[in-house]
Amino acid sequence: MQYVNIGFGNVVNSEKVYSIVSPEAAPVKRMIQNAKDAGNAIDATCGRKTKAVLVMDNHTLVLSSLLPETIASRMNAEQKRRRIKICQIREYSSSYRAFPAPVKERL
Repeated sequence: MQYVNIGFGNVVNSEKVYSIVSPEAAPVKRMIQNAKDAGNAIDATCGRKTKAVLVMDNHTLVLSSLLPETIASRMNAEQKRRRIKICQIREYSSSYRAFPAPVKERL
């Protein structure tokens, strides 16, 4: 699981984020109101203006006061770090042998 900071010490599992949208459009505003009415909205804005809405894979909405571009760049940076780490592990594991190579016996 990889967590990404969405502002003010709040983090979400980046693997569960379905999309990040701006709350300016009328359909998104309706989605937010419906989620609040159903109890499926998590407000992580700390009283500030909502600038991004994260749609999670379980249809929960997470409201954030960071811009969608900021959250997306943080998620991309985390994925890039993860890929670099995996590549380093693969390089290390390919060069490392758990058992030494067998020695040929001399006759």
